[in-house]
Amino acid sequence: MKLRTRLVIAFLIIMLVPCLMFGIIILSFTRYRGAVENNYGVSITIDNIADSMQIISSSTQEVFDRLLEQAEEDVEAFLDESYLDEVNEELVERYSYLIVRVGEELYYNGATEDDDTSMLLENLPSFREAGDVSDVSTYIGEDTRAFVRQLDVEFEDGSEGSVFIISSAARIIKQTRQLIQDLLIAVAVILVFTALIMIIWIYTGVNVPLKKLSEATHRIKEKDFDFEIEVKGNDEISMLCRDFDDMRRQLKMQEEEKESFDRQSKELISNISHDLKTPITAVKGYVEGIMDGVADTPEKMDRYIRTIYIKANDMDRLINELTFYSKIDTNRIPYNFNKIDAVEYFDDCAEEVGLEMHEREIRFSYINNVEPGTLVIADAEQLKRVINNIIGNSIKYMDKRQKEVQLRVFDAGDFVQAEIEDNGKGIENKDLVNIFDRFYRTDLSRNSSQGGSGIGLSIVRKIIEDHGGRIWATSKVGEGTTMHFLIRKYAVGSSAQQ
Repeated sequence: MKLRTRLVIAFLIIMLVPCLMFGIIILSFTRYRGAVENNYGVSITIDNIADSMQIISSSTQEVFDRLLEQAEEDVEAFLDESYLDEVNEELVERYSYLIVRVGEELYYNGATEDDDTSMLLENLPSFREAGDVSDVSTYIGEDTRAFVRQLDVEFEDGSEGSVFIISSAARIIKQTRQLIQDLLIAVAVILVFTALIMIIWIYTGVNVPLKKLSEATHRIKEKDFDFEIEVKGNDEISMLCRDFDDMRRQLKMQEEEKESFDRQSKELISNISHDLKTPITAVKGYVEGIMDGVADTPEKMDRYIRTIYIKANDMDRLINELTFYSKIDTNRIPYNFNKIDAVEYFDDCAEEVGLEMHEREIRFSYINNVEPGTLVIADAEQLKRVINNIIGNSIKYMDKRQKEVQLRVFDAGDFVQAEIEDNGKGIENKDLVNIFDRFYRTDLSRNSSQGGSGIGLSIVRKIIEDHGGRIWATSKVGEGTTMHFLIRKYAVGSSAQQ
């Protein structure tokens, strides 16, 4: 759920809760009104709700009117306890009771056990004290707190008496207290319930994802990337968690790449140390042979010098590979693309390679079936690096007594295709897809006769791809390997690559 939606819902809840509370108040008032009407027989209206005395007076008005009628018909009925009990039972239902006094003596007391009449009896009005019996009512305050209706009568024997309807104000107060208590409980329950819902909602919607983010931050700080932030929903915080998890995956990839780079760098240093040591040792040995006079004939001297020259070229090639390798990592390869005649270029390369192969006593053959005048877009120096690296790699893994290398060039539609084939020990199919990766070796043994920095073919692939071409290999174990690469032809309207 979107954060904006959450805020809208929270706003609606804030608006609806007071309305709900108001509804609870109306419901409670209805209950209170019903209780008063049932107990007192009084209709509660806006006009009399604020006048508790009017409500109390109205609750017993009907009974009092009947007592007035009874006084006119038969006053002696007020001395009949059965009649008084009947009237008192009706009053009790209205939270009132009946008291009859004859002279100064209490004749009848209809109070219940819950009613304390000790102070009331002392404060009852005297005979004729209230005045007109048609509307006789008074309130006794202080500790009594009772509403009194008084009917004064004279019996047939001439004695004076008073009939009292007592309505305890405490009972009205009890009803009011109950109403207030109900309202307070309802308000408290609503507020607590609403607060709990809002807290749980906010906690699950905000705090839980934030807690996951906090834990993830701590783990990333400790360089622990092997975890996943699981979130549900499409709100802003969930999107933040997903973005954070994407960042974690990228950091993990970068860390793995860094570890791989460090491992490859260590391997490269090891390879360089080994590969430089081999030709340097050979050069030192042949130089010492010359210094010690071992090369005592012109033929030996010539062979020693040619060997020193070949080893020096190997070291130079290795240093060039390292220099080029650093440029690959920084994408600063200095290309100089031009239109090149494919026939002339490969003829020159074949002549140069042939001389070197002759020095190494390797049989070299060259075939070029491209039409004269065919142009390609290429960097002549970098393309020569490709050919030298492939042939150098082939020479390292040759296991035949008579070593052979063949360079073939032919037309391939929009491309010129070159193939360099050797008669080495070959490469297994499972290794063919990996031979262009940095530092990959089909033979993990560190054989001094092979060596190599492990970056030659990765440089070749980089150069060919930057030329817009493609390179791949085919091989048969025990027979040899063929490297194939394509160089795009020059077409009118095309521009040199940058």
